[in-house]
Amino acid sequence: MSEIAYIYGKHAVKEAFVACPAAIRTVYTTDDDFRATVKKAGMVVEPLNTQRLPGDVSKDAVHQGFVASIDLSKLMRSYDEFARTLAVNNDTALVLLGEIQDPHNVGAIIRSAAAFGISGVLIPEHRQTQITGAVIKASAGMAFRIPLISIGNVNATIRHLKEQGFWIYGLAGDASQTVGEEGFEKPSVFILGNEGAGIREKTLEHCDITLKIPMAPDVESLNASVAAAIVCYAWSEKHGGALR
Repeated sequence: MSEIAYIYGKHAVKEAFVACPAAIRTVYTTDDDFRATVKKAGMVVEPLNTQRLPGDVSKDAVHQGFVASIDLSKLMRSYDEFARTLAVNNDTALVLLGEIQDPHNVGAIIRSAAAFGISGVLIPEHRQTQITGAVIKASAGMAFRIPLISIGNVNATIRHLKEQGFWIYGLAGDASQTVGEEGFEKPSVFILGNEGAGIREKTLEHCDITLKIPMAPDVESLNASVAAAIVCYAWSEKHGGALR
């Protein structure tokens, strides 16, 4: 049975309409012009009742008159399917979420991954915030522009990626090497740990190397999504081909 999520906001809904129309079940909008456009495309569209928003959309959500129901089975990919079609070369990098709990962090990480040429975001099925309307909105619609891959056992997935030639990087505040010192010369996987606890110990053992972001000594840590943006940018600086 398909799992349905509700997205909201003008940018998120229009991005879904353009980039991933197959995932849309129903569009709800107060915008007459957009309603006509959606209807012309042969998709289901209904007027939006702003006093009673559809699905699980909070009455306080900043929806701007745009809501849509999304079939997550059309948005998320299985790891096996993704791995079969992934072209692995030195300009290939993936981000693996390690129990990120804040949906705004998840969305912002997806946005940064898309911006800097990452080939996909791996999302564990357990102990990890899943794709929701809030995540998609925080991604500024980029959840429809980059592959989102559902994975089961994290460590088994890492072992398989290593077999495919990937170098596994864990972001850790106590690492001895900085992001700026690394050359990123192999296909790369960047693991971002939980906002409070960091990367799980067993997962950390599978990392080929850990990296840190140099900071002023009186700053304890960076937000997970900020750290993701920095490491993705550092990688892209050495892989300009990935941005084309």
